Amino acid sequence: MPRRVNDYRGLAEVSRVLLLGAVQNHPGSRLKELANEVGLHINTARDHLRVLIDEGFIFLQPESTGARGRPPMVYHPVDDPEANAAAAERIARAREHHDVLCRLVAGAELRPAALDDLGDEAGTQFDLLYEHLDDSGMEPEPDAEELRISLAPCPHYRMVGDDRAIACGIHAKIVTDLLRQVSGPLELDQLQPYVAESRCQILLRQRGCPDPDETSDPRPTEETDGPDPQ
Repeated sequence: MPRRVNDYRGLAEVSRVLLLGAVQNHPGSRLKELANEVGLHINTARDHLRVLIDEGFIFLQPESTGARGRPPMVYHPVDDPEANAAAAERIARAREHHDVLCRLVAGAELRPAALDDLGDEAGTQFDLLYEHLDDSGMEPEPDAEELRISLAPCPHYRMVGDDRAIACGIHAKIVTDLLRQVSGPLELDQLQPYVAESRCQILLRQRGCPDPDETSDPRPTEETDGPDPQ
């Protein structure tokens, strides 16, 4: 799929990943609070947060304090696409992409067969996630039968130790939030990091279905850490 000239690669930058995690963990935080949490100069943090807004991951809004004067601005993760124009545009692209694939027989091979019985909203959810992964430079490869997407390369694979674990947790939260932005039956089952050195997998499932392995926690699994990059 050809990339648009305005695609960003914000999640490949460690500082942006950590800032996004700080916003996820502390919604409603101010710029100085976020900069202090991740150890960045306030101007650097502001620039990184602006990119995350442009990518549709967070939004900025005035904080209601009840005091006179200009209210301080605070950052929130995007849970409603109407709060961020880029997020709303991504969903519109996903719906268009879904409609095109539904009309093209050749496009069926790009989508898991398991989607066929789950309806159009599931297809839109899947295409929304695909759009995000493709925009992020992860070269998503949908499984032909299962609700599984392989990512290669993962933009976080050069990270090590705690930074890598934090990045995986943040991305699992992104996937969860993206799927919730569209009314549909799909949810994150597991993010399996580093099934190979630079390859991860996202496993989806129908909402409400019991996990046969009783591992319903969608956070990254620890046993698939894989080798650290050299």
